[in-house]
Amino acid sequence: MEEEGEPVVNISDVEQFHQESPSENGVMLVVNHSNIQPPFSVVLATLLYCAEFVCAAVLCNMYHKSDDDTWMGLTITFMLVPAVLTQLALTFIHRDLGRDRPLVLFLHLLLLGPLIRCFEALMVYFKAGKKEEPYVTISRKIKLKKDQGTPMEWEIGHSERKLATHRNAFKRTAVIQAFLGSTPQLTLQLYATIQEKYLLPVRMTLMIICLISVTYGALVCSVLAINIRYDDYKVRLRPAAYLCMILWRVLEIATRVTSLVLFSTALTYWVIPVGLGNLLFFFLLPWVEFWARRASLPENVEKNFSKVGTTVVLSLVTFLYACINIFCWSAVQLDLGHRDLIEKKQRWGRLAAYYGGRFLENGALITLWYFHKSDFYEYVCAPLLVAQLLICYSLAVLFMLLFYQFCHPCRRLFRHNVHDCLACVCCCICCRRGGGREGQGQPNSYSTTATMVLVPLEPPELQPPDLTSQLVERETAIIEDIMEAA
Repeated sequence: MEEEGEPVVNISDVEQFHQESPSENGVMLVVNHSNIQPPFSVVLATLLYCAEFVCAAVLCNMYHKSDDDTWMGLTITFMLVPAVLTQLALTFIHRDLGRDRPLVLFLHLLLLGPLIRCFEALMVYFKAGKKEEPYVTISRKIKLKKDQGTPMEWEIGHSERKLATHRNAFKRTAVIQAFLGSTPQLTLQLYATIQEKYLLPVRMTLMIICLISVTYGALVCSVLAINIRYDDYKVRLRPAAYLCMILWRVLEIATRVTSLVLFSTALTYWVIPVGLGNLLFFFLLPWVEFWARRASLPENVEKNFSKVGTTVVLSLVTFLYACINIFCWSAVQLDLGHRDLIEKKQRWGRLAAYYGGRFLENGALITLWYFHKSDFYEYVCAPLLVAQLLICYSLAVLFMLLFYQFCHPCRRLFRHNVHDCLACVCCCICCRRGGGREGQGQPNSYSTTATMVLVPLEPPELQPPDLTSQLVERETAIIEDIMEAA
């Protein structure tokens, strides 16, 4: 079993094995684990961090030369704050404060921590497989194939464990960089472009990099939600799933940012209560649920933390959760009383409420902009722009539904799919119209069916096998064979 504090290895990062040995209890043991996937996520997160930092620094220099102190100050803020938080997150995850690594800590002080971490991950990858190493833990998953689950075990070696630590750390820093730095930076530069009525090439480059960074952070959130929800299963997304998620997230984030910027150009001071209202709502929501459940603070956030330190860490996590939900769906729900801080049960009703409410809010913001827009937009077809933004957000919801219907890696475990939900909604509408015309003689089967379908999707009733007990039985049988041979 994995010890407490060890990194969780994503099995999709460990490329397929060379040897499989089925046991008597049906568990497939993977013996060869030398073929490891390259740390693409680590390299991509590092490239986005460096590109955004350098481009923002160049833009700050241009603002300084043109005496745009306001734009320069805000750009520096959204450049340095996520960079400092990234260094703190990497140092905290790798536990470098209690180790003798002065060079690494010095590079973190220079905001170059992601570079040295990326170099370490690449060195581990290129050295892996050159010599045989004993495994340090066993990872157990269920592989889905043709509606059947096969229990499997992977021997995780030292190299895989180190790469898993780097991947998990950079996934967290990618989310921090995306929603505490890239989204406000993107919003700021788009607002500055409209206010100054001209587009700088450097500013355009920075906005493109920020959009890529935010999209990648949203993808990390979506994949993390799937891994947590189906922790017992081997999750591997296909290229079509990534394409569908990219279109979903790009359209959602671009529409949201554009709506906020347009509204702020027409009603500048009213955008502050709108942003603070969203932030406070999503920040307080997990705490209200925590107090309503009368739960207690988890004790495994960090062994050396007091209750005050645990509360501070949970507040920072909740703040990041709120910042994510301001711009897009976070795909996870916080449970501050759970040991993992994440609620494993997906609330589909909350998902529908979020996108329904966000669609209405974006529509209201765009409508208010339409009636209070300045003369700058006199050469822009405002009704067409409003229609385009609403259509783009609708397309984002459509790609989300397509993902859950056709591209979700665990869609075979769904009790009901998106098609069933839409069919039952249509049946409810037809039933109500027919009931209004024909009286009360219609049965209530459609309503009951719709209520049943719209509950959260659950795995099938067949529970996964107890791999731990099977492993113990297998080891006991091996020991008995050895004793008999002796």
